[in-house]
Amino acid sequence: MALGYVGRRAGSVLGQVGDLFVIVLEALRKSWDVRRWWWEFVEQCWFLARVTSVPVLLVSLPLGATVALQVGELAWQLGAGSATGSAVFVGLIREVAPLASALLIAGAGGSAMTSDIGARNIRDELSAMEVMSVNPIHRLVTPRMWAAGTVAVCLCPLVILAGASGGYFFNVVVQGVTPGAYFDGALSLVVASDLYVTLFKAWIFGFVAAAVACYKGMTCASSPVGVGRAVNQSTVVTFMLVFTFNYVISAVYFLAYPPRSL
Repeated sequence: MALGYVGRRAGSVLGQVGDLFVIVLEALRKSWDVRRWWWEFVEQCWFLARVTSVPVLLVSLPLGATVALQVGELAWQLGAGSATGSAVFVGLIREVAPLASALLIAGAGGSAMTSDIGARNIRDELSAMEVMSVNPIHRLVTPRMWAAGTVAVCLCPLVILAGASGGYFFNVVVQGVTPGAYFDGALSLVVASDLYVTLFKAWIFGFVAAAVACYKGMTCASSPVGVGRAVNQSTVVTFMLVFTFNYVISAVYFLAYPPRSL
């Protein structure tokens, strides 16, 4: 009994993964036909930027300040207070910026995408689009995936700027490190490839968040309760996938480009 239940659950998960890949590949298949989804793309970009820009700033400011506070205390004990800027900037650029932008995209934008497409699904609007020879994946999923990736990339500089400002306050104003030492340490370990990989990760994470949100909305149960459950599931699944992809990409990057030393 137990083995049969586990087998059925595993088969169900693999089936859902396959359906997700089918939707993603179908959405990418007609991406070249930009004229059909351009205005929906612009509208989704504006919506995602509107709902995520302020929250990502409010999250990044205390996050950068906390990193500077904790690392600064340890650095002062080791006699290397000027190294706090390096830790803050390296952490922000390599890990915090893409993760924060992706989690905000998934939490604020992805949940709205799931509820929107789920509501269309239970009202049979997706079926009506198919009857009118309009592919709902091309019309709805493709612009949302590209918009989420684009906005996630644009949010990274905001996260870095806000986090660095919070770290500057605690490291320079509170702990007394000179501004020159803070920014000199910040630039000593950061290389251009770090920024490129960060933007790439942000784009991938935003893409994944939108894909999962649209998939859950298109496959939700035909009831308001089903839409609510789909919103919750899309957020949880996106978080798991984002952290998994982040580990894989970071591991490959560190193998290809070992970190610099001071």
